[in-house]
Amino acid sequence: MFEFNPDKHYPKETESRVVIRFQDCDPLRHLNNAKYFDYFFNAREDQVPKLYGVEMFDMIQKYKAAWVVYNHNISYVRPAMVGEWVRIMSRLLWYNNNTVVVEYYMTDDSKRELKTLLWTTMRYVTIKEGKSTDHDGSILEFLKATSEDLDISNMTIKERVKSLKLKLLEN
Repeated sequence: MFEFNPDKHYPKETESRVVIRFQDCDPLRHLNNAKYFDYFFNAREDQVPKLYGVEMFDMIQKYKAAWVVYNHNISYVRPAMVGEWVRIMSRLLWYNNNTVVVEYYMTDDSKRELKTLLWTTMRYVTIKEGKSTDHDGSILEFLKATSEDLDISNMTIKERVKSLKLKLLEN
């Protein structure tokens, strides 16, 4: 069961290394656009329990609430190709009282070339009624500890793509 530990260091970013599978690609050997979502969500699902000690199902049961997606904003920058090893990073980019924005991005294996960027916006809702509810208690503390808390109110995904590309080139 999830318990926030104020003495624990919670990394802001998750990272996975995966290979692009043949069955997920189109006839041009590019990763199918819809499959990026699977790769992103699977990577985060694998990393969150390892890094944070959080099993989403346990958290949902304990707090009787869950995040539901209501918006995706994706930018396909460079294709991921069949057999290619890639890196998938994710982070809690921003949150408020009842909403979170998770950022996912994919790079080549050397983390020099941005391939795709996804922002997923989710609302925190009660399980029973499906109504929006506020983050509170340990959930709020967890969000504070793991969030980049970046002001994205005036940022477009196009601007974020540009800044990530520059950041990758600097590393």
